Amino acid sequence: MFSTKLSVVPNAMPLFAAVCALSFLIAGCSSTPAPDKTATWSPNKIYAEAKDEAGSGAYDKAIPLYEKLEGRAAGTPLAQQAQLEKAYVQYKSGELPQAIATLDRFMRLHPASPALDYALYLKGLVNFNDNLGIFGFISRQDLSERDQKAAKESFESFRTLTTRFPESKYAPDARLRMSYIVNSLAQSEVHVARYYYSRGAYVAAINRAQTAISDYRDVPALEEATFILYKSYDALGMVELRDDTRRILEKSYPKSEYLSKGIKSADSPWYKFW
Repeated sequence: MFSTKLSVVPNAMPLFAAVCALSFLIAGCSSTPAPDKTATWSPNKIYAEAKDEAGSGAYDKAIPLYEKLEGRAAGTPLAQQAQLEKAYVQYKSGELPQAIATLDRFMRLHPASPALDYALYLKGLVNFNDNLGIFGFISRQDLSERDQKAAKESFESFRTLTTRFPESKYAPDARLRMSYIVNSLAQSEVHVARYYYSRGAYVAAINRAQTAISDYRDVPALEEATFILYKSYDALGMVELRDDTRRILEKSYPKSEYLSKGIKSADSPWYKFW
């Protein structure tokens, strides 16, 4: 009769027990957190180290140091400074949503802070660059051709800054950026109007050009909006409206190149960067 027996290796159990013990030891070591080197540091030392890391471009090391400082120096001006500098480092490292969240938290917790103008400026700047972005530069994409949500939020931050703190040192730059944003929003409407016109959708082109003209004032984009309006009326055979619009164009923009060169092409140079 055929039978089988399990073979037993001599001293296998002590070896197995040793392996298990070693495994538990390794697992225990791997789960032990690294010692906090800042545990004995003063808040000022943490701040100095964070500044050094940020200054050298080591943003991934600076951010956690600022976060430790926020907790270590809670309720002090140094903690507020840490929040603002953390937001700036997050912005520089491309962590834009995190930077916005940090700034919103700062403004909520410290509504009377003397640095509130800077917080508003930085928030506007984060959203402004979120619109422009490095990929917009590479693709030669105008800000007006992108999603306008961030542009509008950027404008609101700059508007609040210039309204509440008109003498702030950040106000002049904020006003310049507001002008650019307003034109980009108007140009966004013109971009769509141009697209409709190029596809022969003249009524749609008229509607978008009229939206730009009625919603915005004194911005360069309105020159092309008026010209698209003129050309669309002409294409539809609406002679009276065409002639009226041409007179407005010639009076408002006597040196307009659109009358001689026509609507700009879609691959026109990207003309503005910050």
